[in-house]
Amino acid sequence: MQLNLPVINDDATDIRRKNVLFSPKFGGSCDIDSKPYIQELGVKIIERRQPIQFTSNFGEHVHRWAPYIQGFSATFVQSILDQYKKDYESPVILDPFAGCGTVLTQSKLNGYKSIGTELNPLLQFIADAKVNSWDVNPELLMQVFSSIPRNLRKAAPNFLKSENQFNKEVLRNLEFLKGGIDSIPAKTLKQIKIKNLILLAFSSILIDCSNLKRTPCLGYWKGKKVAENAPWILMEQKIKDICGDLAILQRDFKDALCIESSVILANAMEYKHEHFFDLIITSPPYMNGLDYVMNYKIEMGWLGFTNESRDAKKIKDSLVVCDNVSKGLIKIFTQTTSKYTNNWIEEMKTSIAENIKRRGSYRRSDMPSIVHKYFDDMYKVMKIVTKSLKQKGRFILVVGDSLIADVYVPTDLILAKIGEELGLSIEKVEKARNRHSGQIRNYRLRETIVTLKKDRKGKKNNGR
Repeated sequence: MQLNLPVINDDATDIRRKNVLFSPKFGGSCDIDSKPYIQELGVKIIERRQPIQFTSNFGEHVHRWAPYIQGFSATFVQSILDQYKKDYESPVILDPFAGCGTVLTQSKLNGYKSIGTELNPLLQFIADAKVNSWDVNPELLMQVFSSIPRNLRKAAPNFLKSENQFNKEVLRNLEFLKGGIDSIPAKTLKQIKIKNLILLAFSSILIDCSNLKRTPCLGYWKGKKVAENAPWILMEQKIKDICGDLAILQRDFKDALCIESSVILANAMEYKHEHFFDLIITSPPYMNGLDYVMNYKIEMGWLGFTNESRDAKKIKDSLVVCDNVSKGLIKIFTQTTSKYTNNWIEEMKTSIAENIKRRGSYRRSDMPSIVHKYFDDMYKVMKIVTKSLKQKGRFILVVGDSLIADVYVPTDLILAKIGEELGLSIEKVEKARNRHSGQIRNYRLRETIVTLKKDRKGKKNNGR
């Protein structure tokens, strides 16, 4: 079918728009571009629409304590636990990319032991507070919050340019609120848990109090109006929500209160687990332009997890790579001799490099190496956690594919291929929803659930 494209003059300054309109992928679909990979793997992609996005968690008990829109839904995690409850009587569960703790929270609600690793210290703190504070007395929590002094001021982090991010009076109230929170004693375990819940609540209201929005990237919201007393109003409501949920947990989930849930501040590419797991349920970072660290720089700065911009950069450079990582890190990677690869990755790298050269302009000329490093990072994670997977255990990944410089990257199928090389079998690949490319909006992508099972020897990998 011939597409009727608008005419763009040769002297047009919008090179990106021209590249989009004349891209060979304009109006395309992952369904077509996936076929060669699907045939080689010998799998089928099953259509199974599911609510996997975190936004549905905003009304869920415990999950609503802190917004993290990059996570997946509690409903999805529950569907996985229900699906395999006959296979595993009392499963031990791992999430190597724990995020704000959705998998761990839902596991605990079901009475299952769970462990997570998380490299972002803010998210590790949030997840830990969400799963290890269920025994806090809600009346005492409200009493402590209500009694914090309102005349102690803690200055906002200067490196965040807080005066631009918050209106003057709102900022002043936030500083008094934070000063009061900092004065809460934290000598006993009970006091620490109470203070952590109040800090969690404080972190969760910061963007609502700011001139910013997160949809999903953090940016300014022109015309946003915030009342000067919003910090106190929003904080009180959040504490009430947490108290209400604690009362429900202590009434309806008594047996779950003592279930072990651990959130370890660690790099999933390196951390060696002492436990063995029946289920690994996770959603790794996607290969996109979302900065998983800078997107939470406001909360990280206010809670003291970063004291200057270089702290955030250090954390970002340690994560599974995304396409806004530092050029220096990628340069070091290209000089590394031992790294994972396979024929698909090498072909994609070549095509991406050729297309960037053909275009004459692209936001990252080192994109082929970024793609390569992403899968090298994911190989390291999968290799280390697969060793901790019990026989007959399952490794379930929620992941999205990508379109980069007119080259389709089937992230889900490449991770499935890596799983086979590591000794797992591909049990199923399910498409949960359609997505759209950020580069070419009418190119259709997908979000997929890949289920791998440890029940046989995998294929030998000659690429590492």
